[in-house]
Amino acid sequence: MALKYHVIPVTPFAQNCSVLWCDASRKAAIVDAGGDIDRIQAWVDGQGLAVEKLLLTHGHIDHAGGAAKLAEKLGVEIEGPQRAESFWLDQLPTQGQMFGFPRSEPLTPQRWLEEGDAVTVGEETLNVIHCPGHTPGHVVFHSPAAKVLVAGDVLFQGSIGRTDFPMGNHQQLIDAIQQKLFILPDDTVVIPGHGPFTTIGAEKRGNPYVADPRYR
Repeated sequence: MALKYHVIPVTPFAQNCSVLWCDASRKAAIVDAGGDIDRIQAWVDGQGLAVEKLLLTHGHIDHAGGAAKLAEKLGVEIEGPQRAESFWLDQLPTQGQMFGFPRSEPLTPQRWLEEGDAVTVGEETLNVIHCPGHTPGHVVFHSPAAKVLVAGDVLFQGSIGRTDFPMGNHQQLIDAIQQKLFILPDDTVVIPGHGPFTTIGAEKRGNPYVADPRYR
């Protein structure tokens, strides 16, 4: 029994939509279905997976824009982000207009998530960590058993999330990464919202925005 994962880049922003599934039950969760929902569903169907929920890290259009339509097609509910993210989820129509995305209606998930909550994927459990800074209600999903972190736009290979959007806070983001994520095991695989995978250890040692000389 193990948690498996696969990334499908979606939207013109090449956002890493993650499909997580429990190998034992073949039940799955889709994280950040920002768009291209037919392609996401086709991949899931091709693997014989049963999607039981959608998860959101935050409310930017490339992460959340396709979630409501996909959830409706699949007959499942949406969990996450943290409640402060209503600021961005309410503005999905405006975001779509700004960036030329298909229209998305304002979205309210069936379950808001808080620090310390857990979400299940089949027989597997993910821990919820609230990491504000890129956006106010941003959450990430950590599987201790699989040693994987779905990080959204908090932490990237050699970089961190932007904080120049409304409600962004640079110091909050730095604190979240250093105090909440860098305490995870070094061999934790980080699936960022964009770009290649990395590990917690690699970012602790070499990320120019948040690395600490103690770890080099």
